[in-house]
Amino acid sequence: MMPFDAYMNQLKQMVQPMRDELTQAGFQELTTPEEVDNFFKDTKGVTVMVINSVCGCAAGIARPAVIYSVKESEKKPDHFVTVFAGQDKEATAQARTYIDGIPPSSPSIALFKDGEIVHFIPREQIEGQTAESVVANLQQAYNKYCD
Repeated sequence: MMPFDAYMNQLKQMVQPMRDELTQAGFQELTTPEEVDNFFKDTKGVTVMVINSVCGCAAGIARPAVIYSVKESEKKPDHFVTVFAGQDKEATAQARTYIDGIPPSSPSIALFKDGEIVHFIPREQIEGQTAESVVANLQQAYNKYCD
């Protein structure tokens, strides 16, 4: 039987590429509740937040779609952040407090304007969809909320 610490270290190494995919695209990773609160405290403008996950729909649809949507849109959010569900549990729980009235969902993508949720794409609108349809959904939201 593998010791717990060794297992957790191995798991951390396994998910690192899933984290890197977003951070290398310019997303700021929020890993603690304090980082989440500090980010939202005085942030103005439009923020896209990805609640990342290890599942296949995060890998094949959500992450590629949000990265592409940001790179290829005329109107873009001002800020890009991510939390990792199942890995940074406390940070994810804190991030979800800013998504008031919407059940937890991962992966998911939230759009905030001046700290208020204005658009949300839950797992149900990611899983089984194409990356292109998620990109279109995001670009419509960017056109509506980004200046």
